[in-house]
Formats: sequence, structure tokens, C-alpha cells
Amino acid sequence: MKKCIFYLVFLSIVSVVFLGCENNSHKKQKTKEQNTPIVAQFNADSAFNYIQRQVDFGPRVPGSAAHDKTAIYLERKLSKFCDTAFTQYGTVENHLNQQIPIKNIIGSFNLSQKKRVLLCAHWDTRPMADQDKERPTEPSDGANDGASGVGVLIEVARQFQKQRPDAGVDIVFFDAEDMGDSQGAANTWCLGSQHWSKTPHVKNYVARFGILLDMVGPSNAVFAIEGNSWMYAQPYVKKVWNTANKLGHGQYFVNYQGGQLVDDHLFINQIIGIPTLDIIHYDVSQNTGFGDFWHTHKDNMETIDKKTLKAVGETVCQVVMDL
Repeated sequence: MKKCIFYLVFLSIVSVVFLGCENNSHKKQKTKEQNTPIVAQFNADSAFNYIQRQVDFGPRVPGSAAHDKTAIYLERKLSKFCDTAFTQYGTVENHLNQQIPIKNIIGSFNLSQKKRVLLCAHWDTRPMADQDKERPTEPSDGANDGASGVGVLIEVARQFQKQRPDAGVDIVFFDAEDMGDSQGAANTWCLGSQHWSKTPHVKNYVARFGILLDMVGPSNAVFAIEGNSWMYAQPYVKKVWNTANKLGHGQYFVNYQGGQLVDDHLFINQIIGIPTLDIIHYDVSQNTGFGDFWHTHKDNMETIDKKTLKAVGETVCQVVMDL
């Protein structure tokens, strides 16, 4: 009997020690997994195709048939990848005192999560290619100026469906960004983001910070640190640029000031108070800063470089996954 008791006790001790070792090993493995940074995925080919699809509809000028068709396409894409998606309808007045119907298209992840981040881009095209020497009154394809940021964010949404972030994410495609008076006041631009900032899709909407993507497709793009981004969202500018450098994209995210620009982020900062930065191609060595394709008919799919899309998309995905 004593031998049997000793044997059972021995087995119990061995079992406890074994289970203890197993639990400790599991805890160490879990801790190691928790401390291992998640490497976000991004498919530049997919993003490129989303840009091409928008361009195929034609110039997305508010009020046009191409604009209406693109709106349906964009909402369907966000509905497919996000937890929820819908269109925010509104009416704004442009600098010609015309009433313009607009459509801000919104998709969200993790609706119950209070820690949120705003990702945005504009999806409309300018009614005229006013910098073009040959056809200044006709709208361009807007592959870079409009479609590029949207294409990147659709792919970001697709990746977040597969590898969900912990934070809540709201993706907003702003309308009527590019209808402004080139000789007029700043508030003649970015009409969709002004409307959303005054009447957000959720009452008392709050996000920790926002990232705006605009003209993020050119070859050898230069994303200088935009002045209003630095003024309103300096800690998050540092976070984005540091992340880009860690991922090996430092040749795109350069460490110099690019001047203060009027873009959707300006009104998000000023009206709703969400610190928002702008990732936008702006090269101070160029005449306009935006490239010779800006507001011309050269703004077509030939301007879009998958390497640039990858640099921007990977950076944005990683910043959100690290939250």
C-alpha cells in the first residue's frame, strides 16, 4: 500500500511539475508573441487595380454619370470589406454660388471600440484640367489626384478584414475636394470634408488622430512633412514617418518641411478638432510642387507607380496595426 501511495504521489508531483513547466512555457511563448510586432500586409497590385477601376468610370466630377457610378462602386467595396458602410448625402455651395449634391462614402471596423483612427482621401476629380495647355476646360482622369488615395485605402480595408486591427477604424472618402477657386479663398476647396466635419457620421465623433492620403501614386514620390500637419498633429507625423523609415520607405517619406497646404485635413483639424496629417506628394524642387501632371491630362494611369503605393499602404497599415 505504501509503495502504491508513493507511486501515486510521485506521479502527482511529476504531473504538477510538468504542467507547471508547460504553463510557464506557454506564458513565455504568449509573452513573446505579444511583444512581436505585427507586420502589416499590403498588395500594391490590388491597390493599382482599384485605381484603374475608378479611372475606367471616367472623370468623377460631382453631378456626372461617372460620379454616380463610382459612388456605387466605392460603397460596395467598403461594404464588402468593412463591418459597415454607407453614403453620407449632403448639399454644399461652391464658389459660383451653385448648390452641389455630394456623397461622402464611409466604412468602419470595430464599431464598439472607443480607440479610433480616421483614414481618409477624396474621390472626386476637378471639373477642369486648368493647368493643361491644350485642353484646360476638360476634366482629367484624376488617377493620382483623387483615385490613388482611395485605391490605397480600399486595399487597406481588404487587409484589415483579413488581419483585424485592435483599434476602431473609420475610412472616409470625401467628395467635392477639388472644386475650389484657384484664385479664391481656402474654404472654396474641400467641401465634402467641411460638410463631414460639421456633421460627422456619428454624433460627437472622436478619433485619436487621422491620416489623409492625397496624390500618393507617382513614381519616386516625395512625401514632405506638410506644415499644417506639423502644426496640428506633430506626434502622429513623427509616428508615421518613423514607421515608414523602419519599413524601408525613407526615400519617399523625407524629413523636410513642404509648406502649408489647403487640403481636407485642414478643415478636419480646424472644425472637428481631430489631429490629422496629410501624406501628399509635394516636391519643393518642382514648379508647382505637385508634378507636371497635376491638374493636367497627364494625370492618368501612367503616373501611378506600384512601388509608391506599396510604401504608402504598408506604412498606413503598420501604423494602425501598432495601435
